[in-house]
Amino acid sequence: MFEVRVESDFAAAHFLRDYHGKCENLHGHNYKVYAHVRGEVLSEGGMLLDFTQLKAALRKVCKKLDHTNLNDLEVFDQNPSAERIAMFIYDGIIEELKIEGIDMTYKPGSSDAFLLGVDVFETDTSRARYRIC
Repeated sequence: MFEVRVESDFAAAHFLRDYHGKCENLHGHNYKVYAHVRGEVLSEGGMLLDFTQLKAALRKVCKKLDHTNLNDLEVFDQNPSAERIAMFIYDGIIEELKIEGIDMTYKPGSSDAFLLGVDVFETDTSRARYRIC
């Protein structure tokens, strides 16, 4: 089994509703994001997936979040937790790669490469992961 990872980042503000503590106040993070692809079969060129394609998809999705108040984005329903951000980025990468003709969806029993998961770091010590399997 092979696995590759690329990273990107973005800066954004948010606050957490239904939370009792300092994070219920508007604050910001410099988010770091990792995207992981896993698979068993390499291309003829010896790659699981071209890093350039994966990085481009990840950066496009992160750009949609960069320098925003995440609470203003309808997709988060006013509660943009790191977990929800990770799922948003995961789904966005899948869609961006599909536009490029690359299917990274998980297919049980297949040896094809797939987007395994996305890690979203709010800080160096706090991470949420959305993982497909």
